[in-house]
Amino acid sequence: MASLAMKITLERIALFQFTPAHSAQARAMLGWSLEAFSRESGVTVEAIRRFEAGSEVLDVTRLALAYRLEAEGLVFFPGFAPGRGMSVRGSTPDPVGRADYAMIE
Repeated sequence: MASLAMKITLERIALFQFTPAHSAQARAMLGWSLEAFSRESGVTVEAIRRFEAGSEVLDVTRLALAYRLEAEGLVFFPGFAPGRGMSVRGSTPDPVGRADYAMIE
């Protein structure tokens, strides 16, 4: 039970810390177009566009974006541009393996 509570807590933190601006900045850092980010994350181009424009997307979609960028070693803190983590490789290395993956937009 404690591991489920920890997982939920980590997801809530990721949702709070990862902003639409982070998404666009991280894509630029990695040299990824919307199409490339879509291929890498499994999220539709339209959903990424909506998120980066500040519109609402499902939490699972937002997590898929954040986790895919974290898998590239990026870290996110509110009010700061994305940065490279020392040894960060994401808390979900394979978002496709998530139980709620089918809900991603």
